Amino acid sequence: MGLLLLVVAGWIVRLEDWRSYTALAAGGRAVDDTAYETEEKPGGIVRWLTTVDHKDIGILYGLFGTFALAWGGTMATLMRTELFTPESVLLEATTYNALMTSHGITMLFLFGTPMIAAFANYFIPLLIGADDMAFPRVNAIAFWLLPVAGILIWSPFFLTAFGIEAAQTGWTMYPPLSINQDVLGVDLMILGLHLSGISATMGAINFIATIFTERASDVGWERLDIFSWTMLTQSGLILFAFPLLGSVLLMLLLDRNLGTTFFTTDGGGYILYQHLFWFFGHPEVYIIVLPPMGLISLILPRFAGRKLFGFKFVVYSTLAIGVLSFGVWAHHMFTTGIDPRIRSAFMAVSLAIAVPSAVKVFNWITTLWAGRLRMTVPMLFSIGFVSNFIIGGVTGVFLASIPVDQVLHATYYVVGHFHYIVMGAIAFALLGAVYYWFPLVTGRMYQRRLGLIHFWLSFIGTNVTFFAMILLGYGGMPRRYAEYLPQYASLHQITTVGAFLIFIGGVVFLWNMIQSYLEGPRVEDGDPWNLKDDGLSTNEWTWFERKVETRLADGGEEEVMADGGREGDDE
Repeated sequence: MGLLLLVVAGWIVRLEDWRSYTALAAGGRAVDDTAYETEEKPGGIVRWLTTVDHKDIGILYGLFGTFALAWGGTMATLMRTELFTPESVLLEATTYNALMTSHGITMLFLFGTPMIAAFANYFIPLLIGADDMAFPRVNAIAFWLLPVAGILIWSPFFLTAFGIEAAQTGWTMYPPLSINQDVLGVDLMILGLHLSGISATMGAINFIATIFTERASDVGWERLDIFSWTMLTQSGLILFAFPLLGSVLLMLLLDRNLGTTFFTTDGGGYILYQHLFWFFGHPEVYIIVLPPMGLISLILPRFAGRKLFGFKFVVYSTLAIGVLSFGVWAHHMFTTGIDPRIRSAFMAVSLAIAVPSAVKVFNWITTLWAGRLRMTVPMLFSIGFVSNFIIGGVTGVFLASIPVDQVLHATYYVVGHFHYIVMGAIAFALLGAVYYWFPLVTGRMYQRRLGLIHFWLSFIGTNVTFFAMILLGYGGMPRRYAEYLPQYASLHQITTVGAFLIFIGGVVFLWNMIQSYLEGPRVEDGDPWNLKDDGLSTNEWTWFERKVETRLADGGEEEVMADGGREGDDE
């Protein structure tokens, strides 16, 4: 790992043209003839392997995130198929545990964070009027660390013939299990997570620098869009939280391989691990939920026919969540025996952080209440987000109460609550953004009927699956069990049916995206959503309108993707 970082640092020092990013006193940019802005993009695979254009990198993030979603969703479907019956039929218990471990890490670190980075890379420079990200080559490096991280995390599933087993620790990797499990897959997973953390940190630095220094002269803080505000807050959380993850992973790696005692009873103990891990782990929840909140705050008003109600309050609530998120980590540890006075303090902050989230919900509902709604596919996913987020948030408030948490801790109630947020809210917001910006990125329109089928399968499947999990938790069903008592069979079977609905919806989504990209109707209007009628068009659509006009002037025969793949489209 150290050697890899030295190689990356050396490459940056040797090849990076730092002068091309240095602002001049007059507000311009120092660019010489060798700067990347003047270079014509190569064609074919070389373009995608060497690109530093923020739109290309956004597409790469999106493709990687989509693959991770498909991979993680397939693992979840296999687990739910196994859980259709109380006894193990399809999978051995060790295989189930490995799938459960990899599923959690995949969806959080290889789908959620990269998919958010896809939208941020592509659209933030367009929204704020910047030419590109502040550090384009660092941006490219941050992406290319992710495929390596994915290979390290997923490879044990393909190396079982060579005696390499996948990790079976759960995504939280609690010691002593993560220390005593003598499996190479655990070390590979730790290294992969470390790389993903480095990638996220590099991206966060880039987003902060871009939003602070690359905004157009007419985009002041008061005019900064809500998605950029949430990305700025998320990037700040990453800078404070991910170093803790890196430290924990390094200490865990040393305990496993060099006999150190950071997390053994002779050292700091297992409670130390939980404190350090959850100091990262709970801000991580807001790291992956704040940008989707920003996406919903951006998209939902466009189809409500009015501006977002209480814009300033939404911004302030975003900043409040960012601050409070570092004071709630120990609510994951109410059953560990820590001092009751400390538990009470964390319970109070955990209840308090629900207030800024509720502020956002009331602003979204008020925007809808007085609006003129258009039930497009992006709007349906936005409303689905609000609905699922309310259920996920309310069930989380119960877990913030110490007596309730001690009853429901480590049951399926926690799984249902968490998945209402991750799948029901975060994934819905990201999918809604895909549909919203699909015409801009591809120059084509998707099939609306398939989009509606995808939404209803996902919405019904999500609520059937995860509400049944909440009922299982109330019944006392422990989480992470490959086998269970027959009394829980009916609810497990309902959960599996819902999971299959989600999976089928995902297949419809992939087919719609691929088929529409290849054969969908061309977008001949720079305002495909008719946003100008309500005065709600944003900068990225102005940029897209110029592209469409240029394409039509050139004869309209060229296929364009992202930035058209042509030089001169980056103004």
